[in-house]
Amino acid sequence: MANLPTNRREFLAAGAGGALASLLPSSLLYAQPNNGKTLTVVLPSNPITIDPINQLNHDAMILGQTVFENLVEYDADGVLKPQLAKALPTISADKKTYTFELRDDVTFHNGKKMTAEDVKYSFDYLLDANNKALRRPLFTKIAKVTVLDPLKVQFELSEPYGQWVYFLTKYMGIFPAGSRKEHGDDYFKSKPAGVGTGFGIFEEWKPNDSISFKKNPNYWRKGLPAWDRLVVKMIPEDATRVAYLLTGQVDIISAPPPREFNRLKTMPNVTGASRPTLGGALLMFTNTLKPPLDDVNFRKALSCAIDRKTIADKVYYGLLDPTGVLAPPRGWWFNPEADKELAFDLDRAKEFLAKSKYPNGAEIDISIQAEPYLLDTKDAAIFLQAQLAKIGVKINLKVYEFSVLIQQIARGEHQMAMQVFMSPGEPTYIVANTVIPGQFLSKSTGYDNPELAALMAAAFAETEQAKLKEIYGKMQMVMAKDAPIGVLGFVHASNLWRQGVQDFKVNQALTMSVGEVKV
Repeated sequence: MANLPTNRREFLAAGAGGALASLLPSSLLYAQPNNGKTLTVVLPSNPITIDPINQLNHDAMILGQTVFENLVEYDADGVLKPQLAKALPTISADKKTYTFELRDDVTFHNGKKMTAEDVKYSFDYLLDANNKALRRPLFTKIAKVTVLDPLKVQFELSEPYGQWVYFLTKYMGIFPAGSRKEHGDDYFKSKPAGVGTGFGIFEEWKPNDSISFKKNPNYWRKGLPAWDRLVVKMIPEDATRVAYLLTGQVDIISAPPPREFNRLKTMPNVTGASRPTLGGALLMFTNTLKPPLDDVNFRKALSCAIDRKTIADKVYYGLLDPTGVLAPPRGWWFNPEADKELAFDLDRAKEFLAKSKYPNGAEIDISIQAEPYLLDTKDAAIFLQAQLAKIGVKINLKVYEFSVLIQQIARGEHQMAMQVFMSPGEPTYIVANTVIPGQFLSKSTGYDNPELAALMAAAFAETEQAKLKEIYGKMQMVMAKDAPIGVLGFVHASNLWRQGVQDFKVNQALTMSVGEVKV
């Protein structure tokens, strides 16, 4: 029997085949484990804001959801549940009036009791165009918010729009009445002390290092959180994130490297798991207003030239479900016929290219993200270079930090961009945001199709799943015909954590959930 490693350097070299250990500074290899009731988690990218109504980065929603809560929430299994409301809303027969009864045991971190006035204030602030909230377009169908009594609030919609309730759980928060004017937006962005109801109270933000929270001793869910302090660190390098975990410096890491994931999760004192998501898509944002992506046959040629299954199996080691449409293969609304229209077929790719304005191929700049975001897009981008070269398309890679890339995409300044796009895991969000005009990322494609918009409106007014499946299927066929955006597949959420961590569950709704975790 071989001798066991006697120190951390040997341990890493033996357990990770030396590939990760060779990149690590000695200060990590000999660091002491984290002790006490502090839960430390790691994200691969730097957050921009804690404010939920201006949130860009889905990974960073762990910050906003520690401080802020809403009427409803998604649990780790992607199930919609009441949060600050006592129950899911009562909905009128015309599907335009939603009534929530609120919990009577919730206080803000400043000690103020939460009431319906706070809910109305929060939504009125969000909906005021002068406040320029990034997530406002998701909620503009809310025409009026009315306080019925101190613990009951009513929302009137301008038209049926059942999906808004699902978006609350990610892109909204309840704030004390008057607090946004009192403190200003920068306060909510980077130091929101006293203005939330969540399980963690903001403590400190150390730029490019960490953000910390202390336990809310008056949290309405008794007994939670089990930790005294939460520290969220930002570490973009795969090897360093893994090293912090293996040496006990952190408890949970996000976005472990797919190539190493299966091996790492079986190492001593470490465990891990992954779950397929319904809302995380690996997308190629094709700017249809810029050549050569202005030609539909050229866009379809690109799609048919991509071997998504090989990307899923060989690049991401099973942490991607391949598909060419904006619907996850595991989702009840997935249309396999639409997927076939854009599936890998080099002969069809060459036929589409021949019919395009660019029959001899073209050159394209693809903007990609420097930091991993559930998956590292650089790996897929390099594979695409080789794939698309087979039909005469040359790919140039341009790498940007997340904060730069997402704004470039939002303004439509890119030619093509590749990024993992997060949604709450329901059928309309990705479609609405990327290919319906007037939304946050609609300039990413520049696409405008009245037929698709009409189908989306019909989906908003429908609640019966069988009818919705038919509508969503038609939407996917419209997009398969026009190929306004490239889709590689839907990602799996994955995490690694120390065995001392209890009650942690990989979150199918994508944001890392730590309120119930014990250390």
